Amino acid sequence: MENAVNESVEMGEQRVKPSKWYKNRKFITPGIIVIIALAFGGISYYQANHFNTNIKINGIDVSGLTADEALNKLKTTVLKNEVYVGQQQILDGSDTKMGFTDQDLSGVKKIAKSQQTFFPSSKAKNYSLMPTQPDTYHSQELKKQLEEKLISMNKSLKVPQDAQAHLEQGKIVVSKSIDGEQYDVAGLVKAFEKQGFTSEIRLDPVFILPVKEDSEVVKKEEEKLQELLQKTVEYKVQNQVYSLKASELIKSASVSKDLKVTIDTDDIKNKITEINDSQSTLNKNFTFKTHSGSVISVKGQGYGWALDVDKETAQVQAAFEKGTTSISASSTVGHGWSGEGYGYETTANNGIGDTYAEVSIAEQRIWIYKHGKLVVTTSVVTGKHSTGEDTDKGVWYILYKRTPATLRGSHVGSGSYEVKVNYWAPFTNSGQGFHDASWRSNWSSKAYLNAGSGGCVNTPSSVMKAVYNNLSTYEPVVIY
Repeated sequence: MENAVNESVEMGEQRVKPSKWYKNRKFITPGIIVIIALAFGGISYYQANHFNTNIKINGIDVSGLTADEALNKLKTTVLKNEVYVGQQQILDGSDTKMGFTDQDLSGVKKIAKSQQTFFPSSKAKNYSLMPTQPDTYHSQELKKQLEEKLISMNKSLKVPQDAQAHLEQGKIVVSKSIDGEQYDVAGLVKAFEKQGFTSEIRLDPVFILPVKEDSEVVKKEEEKLQELLQKTVEYKVQNQVYSLKASELIKSASVSKDLKVTIDTDDIKNKITEINDSQSTLNKNFTFKTHSGSVISVKGQGYGWALDVDKETAQVQAAFEKGTTSISASSTVGHGWSGEGYGYETTANNGIGDTYAEVSIAEQRIWIYKHGKLVVTTSVVTGKHSTGEDTDKGVWYILYKRTPATLRGSHVGSGSYEVKVNYWAPFTNSGQGFHDASWRSNWSSKAYLNAGSGGCVNTPSSVMKAVYNNLSTYEPVVIY
């Protein structure tokens, strides 16, 4: 057996040759095994108690340090509190410390364990750890400064322009978006918060992006304008109804971010003006059939109405914008004391209606009609013609009624006066009206020529009460 390695061995009838591995193998001695074990143990111990290379906590390099050493470095490190956006430094804050204390050792150890590898690693990692007593300057004041700085910078930077659908010359068009240079303040502040406690805070530039042409926002704007163009508003003025079509009257419109439509009102205003011109009675002549049956034309004076074009335009605009399908005119103007108009509710008898007072200067007589029936008629004396104090012709209205009343005024050539009357019903803002005149002795049909009133319609005392009782406030007074 001594030559078994080097020689063949005879076994029965076969002969076996020694294998090569048996010839060339090297034996590992127990000493080598011990050395290897100690080496692995040392590596394992070191790795368990030290940070790997290129490990950072809150941007602070803790490579090769133990947890205690790393915590001490974190406690003593001064934060420069410099903030960069891209390559531009926009803030240089006050130096502070992070606020780490001995209570944070467990957190550092937790990071040490999470980064631990069996063999040494040089893979770069930056861990974030919130101190138990964080510095409020960094987390609050510096963040506030960043926000204010970005807002201030944006004021001088190009504003992005959103793509937007709008109505132009009656057609829907979409304007192109234009990129801007303004920073997304909220996005950058959010990125700042994620940085944790680092000395140099570097933020990737984030810009406000415009709404693009193919966005859902623009599509909804287009849909809103399509809906607008299909709308019709039935606009009632007295007993007339006008179908106002958006497709004909709205040539320009825009849509806000909350999908509120704003309309350019030029064409709507032109339409309201057209309706007003054809239907209003203010400052126009009234066709009037007198007691005798003759038809005359009498100029509207105090009585009459017109649409307040601006207010009515706004009302129609609001109806289109809100989707209202039917509205009635609600704002009129005229020659009332406060600019109000009268007669809008009246359409019969060419706008005068069937309740009114009729005054003929030539005949020196009045006729009062209630609901189309003559209720009172009497001779009167009107304004003195020879001195130009004639009772003013035109269509007026009863301003108010008062009994008794004190009248004050003046006569041409005879100075001022103050008289008491039992009944007073004025119809002009200048002070002309119906009243009794107990002092008058001349009631002839020619008295007005040289002995008429100061402009009022003097009415015999015996019939004035009936006249007064049958006059209606705001109803027409037709003088011719």
